[in-house]
Amino acid sequence: MASTACFLHHHALTTAGRPSSSSQRQVANIKPNQLVCWAQKQSVQEDDGSLVSRRLALTVLIGAAAVGSKVSPADAAYGEAANVFGKPKTNTDFLPYNGDGFKLSIPAKWNPSKEVEFPGQVLRYEDNFDSNSNVSVMVTPTDKKSITDFGSPEEFLSKVDYLLGKQAYSGTTDAEGGFDPNAVATANILETSTPVVGGKQYYFLAVLTRTADGDEGGKHQLITATVNNGKLYICKAQAGDKRWFKGARKFVESAASSFSVA
Repeated sequence: MASTACFLHHHALTTAGRPSSSSQRQVANIKPNQLVCWAQKQSVQEDDGSLVSRRLALTVLIGAAAVGSKVSPADAAYGEAANVFGKPKTNTDFLPYNGDGFKLSIPAKWNPSKEVEFPGQVLRYEDNFDSNSNVSVMVTPTDKKSITDFGSPEEFLSKVDYLLGKQAYSGTTDAEGGFDPNAVATANILETSTPVVGGKQYYFLAVLTRTADGDEGGKHQLITATVNNGKLYICKAQAGDKRWFKGARKFVESAASSFSVA
């Protein structure tokens, strides 16, 4: 007949002494905090009709120890990074901003700016190193019930084209470099969409504007707009073309896509 004894080791594994006879069997795990089981054959002779063999008893006990063991926070599944200290990871690239009737995520390294560019502007943040990378929020009264009352996204943009900047030069120029005659600035709509967020219809437009002087190679301007409670809410985030492809795209797109009304 077989008997089994189990011990829970909380510290480093100590070297077990050599069994006194060949009738003893040892099953051990070298990791700490594991259940160690010993099976010992007693003097009573086991017959072939024993219901549970020593091997089966050990298998059951080891399985129970595995089920009852607690996984450490530092353990990681395949393909995952181990969280050594067991603390949740947070995104430090953006900071939440809750305004009057709206919210968005602002790049953590952008600072508030006092510059006012557009009517109804209530917020402006810009990159510490380049003011061309910025985000603004404008809130103005409207008699529209929904953003769709402005027409299509393209028609809406034509009504708020001041967001893209006005051409200051009014002289005569030739048609070259992709510009029309007497024009020194151009805007191309790269993408439009009409998402519904929280039951509210939004317009999203991605626009690339360029000027004849080639400043920054152009500007990527992302516009998110909606109507709520008699107010037109517009969020515009932008970055110069050169910085756009050097990492600014992530911050501009995230700021624009995070915008929503309360």
